[in-house]
Amino acid sequence: MLKRLVLSAAAIGALAGPVAAQTAEAPAQTRGEAKLAKMLEGRVAGEPERCIRTFGSKSLTQIDDTALVYKDGDTVWVNYTRSPDSIDDGDYLVIKKFDATSLCRTDQITTYSRTGNFFSGVIFLDDFVPYRKADEG
Repeated sequence: MLKRLVLSAAAIGALAGPVAAQTAEAPAQTRGEAKLAKMLEGRVAGEPERCIRTFGSKSLTQIDDTALVYKDGDTVWVNYTRSPDSIDDGDYLVIKKFDATSLCRTDQITTYSRTGNFFSGVIFLDDFVPYRKADEG
């Protein structure tokens, strides 16, 4: 009986090995991460900046549970935020800027639901990471 119990425990341990190895691998990309990866394809990250210049009526693109994106010419600025799970394209953003021509990590962003106009959260910005096309050489 003891021998059978030991063999059963060994068999369970052998089966658990592949399961443990699978969980150690990187998790699959979320839909938002895949969308952002496609937007950044062929681009290289630059040095993060606290503020970016914003012009005209260009707006931030929300990528669910992932990041806020601002495109300016050939540069795609990504703010991964300190609370990416608060980003939902079902909400609209209300931004309180402290400088009319820039968007900075200290600006305040609140979110409201599009369907009921209810307060739904706060987004805390982080540095903006510029992504530019890689030099072809």
